[in-house]
Amino acid sequence: MMLTAYDPFAATSAAFRALDQLTGRAGPATARPLSGMPMDAYRVGDNFVAHFDLPGVDPGSIDLSIEGTTLTISAERSVPQLEGAEWTVAERPFGSYTRQLVLGRSLDTDRLDASYHDGVLTLSIPVAEKAKARKITVSRADAPAAVEARTIEGEHAESQPQAVES
Repeated sequence: MMLTAYDPFAATSAAFRALDQLTGRAGPATARPLSGMPMDAYRVGDNFVAHFDLPGVDPGSIDLSIEGTTLTISAERSVPQLEGAEWTVAERPFGSYTRQLVLGRSLDTDRLDASYHDGVLTLSIPVAEKAKARKITVSRADAPAAVEARTIEGEHAESQPQAVES
């Protein structure tokens, strides 16, 4: 199973911080968009599981799409609209969040399950049946195909090709 993460905003995060420092501005007008979606990923049993931190995101704004082996996760965190508020510090990111993962072909993306709880998006993707580990029986190439009878020290015995398990 292979997983490749792509964050299209990773480079822009540093640029936004530098711009904020140069201009000395703070507040919702200069707060930077989210630069990434922190993720934990692991395999447990026959499932690949990934957790994405998305605090404060409206679950209705979360969009998952799969094209080929690329999974795209998008979400949005809105700027709080507070009447009469005078912002002094605005460090919490807002705006559109996007992350792409390239999934291995060994995952059954048709059976992907997604849930959102306490600011964490959890994806569970089963391993495809064809990709699961299995035993293969190997027959002996030097053994005759048919069963032959022979006598061993006066006893009559049948010998058959031996199966070897890997």
